Amino acid sequence: MRRVVVVLAVLAMLTLALPMAAWANTIDILNTFGGGSVSTAGIDITSAFLKSFNGFTAPKQQILGFVTFGTGAFTPAVAGGTLKGNGTFSSVGSWFDITGNGAYHQPKGVIFSGVFVGPIDWTMTSAPGSHKLTFTLTGEIKGMLLGHLAYGTTTQYFWSTNYQFSKGIIHPISGITHLTAAPEPGTLGLLGTGLIGIAGIMRRRKTS
Repeated sequence: MRRVVVVLAVLAMLTLALPMAAWANTIDILNTFGGGSVSTAGIDITSAFLKSFNGFTAPKQQILGFVTFGTGAFTPAVAGGTLKGNGTFSSVGSWFDITGNGAYHQPKGVIFSGVFVGPIDWTMTSAPGSHKLTFTLTGEIKGMLLGHLAYGTTTQYFWSTNYQFSKGIIHPISGITHLTAAPEPGTLGLLGTGLIGIAGIMRRRKTS
């Protein structure tokens, strides 16, 4: 009997102490190409192609859906700076959506719907004066992943020419998004406290 009580108590403590990662469902998403616009009012990507989802990559010239997102206003890293440099986009009014087309038995419809959280970093990676401009955008996101609250990060790569950039035209090259579904702390807590309660009852019965 004592051994059973000890086992229950240990299981209860392990349940309450399990780290989030052990209960998490992490999904990686890759997008490529597409189109969009950029200005000091924000960046708006309307048609980046969903190429890989949760370990499955679509065959050549095929896609699994779309990744679309937008940001708030741009703030340069230095006074007088422009979009052709470093800075941040605001997350106010932002959005980040992933939709599947159901191809190859992958999800169809909304996969993820969320927003950016905090400042969104914008970095010009091409050399000053280059005809072809390249940029990197990184930020944290949160939202609903297949019906579950999820958090993650996204890194997006872009290119443009000086002429196109002056017209607000920008082209996604690729992007990688990591999403982790949050556990249900209420459920885990009930399980842990329930096991502790059972262990306590059994201990009291043994004592009496």
